[in-house]
Amino acid sequence: MSRDEIWQAIDAQRLALAAILDDLSADEWQVPSLCAGWTVRDVAAHLTLQQLGLRDLGAMMLSWRGSMDRTIAHAARRKARMPTGQLVAELRGMAGSRRHTLGVTYLETLTDILVHGQDIAVPLGRELVMPPAAAAVAATRMLTMRIPPPLPAARRAKGVRLAATDVDWSFGTGPEVSGPMEALLLAVTGRGVALPRLAGHGVPRLGL
Repeated sequence: MSRDEIWQAIDAQRLALAAILDDLSADEWQVPSLCAGWTVRDVAAHLTLQQLGLRDLGAMMLSWRGSMDRTIAHAARRKARMPTGQLVAELRGMAGSRRHTLGVTYLETLTDILVHGQDIAVPLGRELVMPPAAAAVAATRMLTMRIPPPLPAARRAKGVRLAATDVDWSFGTGPEVSGPMEALLLAVTGRGVALPRLAGHGVPRLGL
């Protein structure tokens, strides 16, 4: 995929997720997401924090919580105090923008919206279609990035051969793990919910 095509996929996911969020009840906003310890509302708030500049990051560092993960979680929960309508409007308003947070690339923006979109949609029983080609780009990024270090699930996945059944994509060597590209991306980002959709002798090695 070209850079423009990737941004178009980001835009489409943002708009589709905003449409889902528009329809949520107050109780649904509080449903636990697939992201451990985060509610649907927390994840939605996090997805509005994808265009941070130097001043924004400086303010975040003033609220340092001992690790980047805890600091990001703190920022998301603070943002989640906003009215839900405002969170949805901000997410929808990001469509068409080509800005991304300082210090990361547009590939991280793609990965965030694809994976966190499912973190929201799956526990709510809502369908959020993930384009296989975009998921393949995100999975490759997760499996090849060095800074920040890859997630534990991505490190374990390097001991198997991942093979998509719905797009021309494979990665690695070893016992095979096959399945839809969406499920493979969720697996390498540590989402055990993907396991029932995967097959092959390498599945136990994923450690999910």
